[in-house]
Amino acid sequence: MTELRVVCHQLAPRIGEPDYNRALTERAIRGATSLNTQVIVLPELIQSGYVFTDLEEAHTASEALDGPTLSLWKSLAAELNIIIVAGFCERLSAGRVANSAALVEPTGRLTVYRKAHLWNREKLIFTPGDSPPPVVNTAVGRIALMICYDLELPEWVRLAAIAGADLLCAPVNWPNAPRPADERPAEIVRVQANAAVNRMFIAACDRYGEERGVDWVGGSVIVDADGYPLAGATSHPEEQQLVADLPLAQARDKSISDHNHVHQDRRPGLY
Repeated sequence: MTELRVVCHQLAPRIGEPDYNRALTERAIRGATSLNTQVIVLPELIQSGYVFTDLEEAHTASEALDGPTLSLWKSLAAELNIIIVAGFCERLSAGRVANSAALVEPTGRLTVYRKAHLWNREKLIFTPGDSPPPVVNTAVGRIALMICYDLELPEWVRLAAIAGADLLCAPVNWPNAPRPADERPAEIVRVQANAAVNRMFIAACDRYGEERGVDWVGGSVIVDADGYPLAGATSHPEEQQLVADLPLAQARDKSISDHNHVHQDRRPGLY
């Protein structure tokens, strides 16, 4: 298996400005192809912005799967031969919305994941997903999807790893919070830990900027199967394009010593 080139492009969407956000994603996607990128990951809710006042506002900003944003991403994936992973506000039935992520393949196949673990006021707006993180057997490797706070539930990440994911792609919006001097954001540390304990690559794409009083970590990171950062891993609250080449075959070797295997050593009967 050859190396897979992945880009995380950290952006700042504008809430209530869907045309601007679509143009922002198109610029990022086209820019990634100049680097011979095979997979690009964009932030959570990049299509809509994040800090909604209420469900009504979120519903107005939401789109169905055949809406203009997903249609654009499908067109770009086919034109540029690139896999796109990005977050959007999905319009469901009966006035409901989901915090969703799409994996769009050049073939036109679309995989949608709905965030299962909702953070803070998301619980007042979004309907949580009720399906495990999908693992998609793409032309370039087995790619799993989840969103932001999902990463903080180790059982959820383990599901994707046991299902055979080589790479976990996670659109995120990490709100900036106080931390001790000289410490890195804990969200980044947890991504590294999840990668290491599962021997799985993880690409988490954050956003930056201020939105309705919320500042963001700007902590996008691409991590190898040993848990070490290949790109990013610091708070950088500006636009940035992270690039890394991933030897995905390493994610299929779960041995960490002559006698230890990160999955076979588990003893669920004791847990």
